[in-house]
Amino acid sequence: MTRATKDSGVEWIGQIPERWHLTRIAGLYNLRNTKVSDKDFPALSVTNKGILPQLETAAKTNAGDNRKLVCIGDFAINSRSDRRGSCGISPYNGSVSLINLVLTPRSKTIPKYFDWLFHTVQFADEFYRWGHGIVDDLWSTGWEEMKKILVPFPPLPEQQAIADYLDDKCAQINNITATINEQIEVLKQYKKSVITEAVTKGLDPNAPMKDSGVEWIGKIPITWKIRKLKYSTTIRNSCAEYKTDDFYVGLENIGSFAGNFIKTNTTYENNLYDQFFKDDVLFSKLRPYLAKVWKANCNGFCSSEFLIYKDFIGIKTYLFYFLLSDGFIYTVDSSTFGAKMPRASAYFINNLPITLPPISEQQAIADYLDNKCAQIDAVIANKQAQLETLAAYKKSLIYEYVTGKKSVPGFEEA
Repeated sequence: MTRATKDSGVEWIGQIPERWHLTRIAGLYNLRNTKVSDKDFPALSVTNKGILPQLETAAKTNAGDNRKLVCIGDFAINSRSDRRGSCGISPYNGSVSLINLVLTPRSKTIPKYFDWLFHTVQFADEFYRWGHGIVDDLWSTGWEEMKKILVPFPPLPEQQAIADYLDDKCAQINNITATINEQIEVLKQYKKSVITEAVTKGLDPNAPMKDSGVEWIGKIPITWKIRKLKYSTTIRNSCAEYKTDDFYVGLENIGSFAGNFIKTNTTYENNLYDQFFKDDVLFSKLRPYLAKVWKANCNGFCSSEFLIYKDFIGIKTYLFYFLLSDGFIYTVDSSTFGAKMPRASAYFINNLPITLPPISEQQAIADYLDNKCAQIDAVIANKQAQLETLAAYKKSLIYEYVTGKKSVPGFEEA
C-alpha cells in the first residue's frame, strides 16, 4: 500500500511521508569542542569507512591541544569538501584532527539512522553547500552552518526500523562487493603469472630447459639467450617543446600492472618535456612496484620519470611484457632509493638481464599474451562494472529509505 507523502520543502530531501517532520541538526546534536593531545587520547581517523584507529606510523606532535576529543557514540564529520563522505559514529574513545566536527546526541534519536542519512551523497552536497572557501572544490563547513541544515525526522520506531534494515541490506551488498574484489585480485594475480610464465618459460611445456644463471628467471628453454637490457635496447633521450594540444603521458595515466592508458583531465604547462614516438616502450623508474609500463600507440610527451626504450633487437611487444613481468618489477623495486618517493636508477635497470627467445617465438609469445591478457582484462572489466552497479544501488537504497521514498518491508506504522 502506498502511503501518503508531502513536499518537505527542501530540495535535496524531496517528498517525505506525511507523518514525518523536519528538524534542524542543532536540535539533534551539540558540538563537542574539547582540545586534547594525541599522546593522552588515541589518534583516530575520520574516513569514508567510519571512525578508525590511526595508523601507528602517523606522526605525533608535541602540542598539548592538537586534537579534538571523541567519545564512544559521538558523530564526527570532516568539514572539508575534499574529504566528502568522511564521517561516522565513533566506536572508540580517542582524538581526531581539528578539521573535524565532533557532535554528541542531545535528544532521543536513533543515531544509526542519522549516520546512514549523513552518508548520503545528497546530504554531503547540502553540507558543503553551506561551506565557505576561496577555491570552489575546497570548502569547509563549520558548526554554525551545519546546525542550520534541515533533515528528516521519522518517528523513533521507524528510525530504528530503517537503521536495522539498512544495516542488514548494506552488509549483504558489502559481502558481495568483497567477494567480487577478491575475484578481481585473483584474476590480476593470474594475469601476472601468465605473463611471467610466458616470458621466462615460453609456450611449449615440453621444451628442453637450461639454467639461465639468473635466480629470479630460473630455467629457460635451451634455444633462448640471456642478455643485459642495455645491450638489447636503446634509450631515447629526446626533449622537445610541449604545447597544450600535444599528447602527454604522466605516471597517473598508466594502469598499474595493466599496461593500459588512463585518460585524466590534468593539464600541463608549455615546456620542454621528454618526447616519445609510436611503439616506444615506457617504463617508470618512480615507485617501480606500481609497474607503470606502456607501449606507446602514438607520438607524444611524457614525464622524465619514464625510461623510453626506442629500439629493441626483437619484438617490441615482447619487450613490453618482459618489463611488466613480476620478477623484473620486483627486482627493480628492490634497488630503489628514497623513502617517500622511491626511485630506481636507469643504470641499475639497464644492467638487468632480459630473456631473448628466437624472433619467431617472441612474436608467438607477444600474440599469445595480447590475446590472453585481453580475455582476462575483459573479465576484470565486467566485474568492475558489477562493483559500480552495486555501489550505485547501495547509494540509491540508502537515500530512498532515509528520506521515506520507500518503506521498510513489514514495518507497520503505529
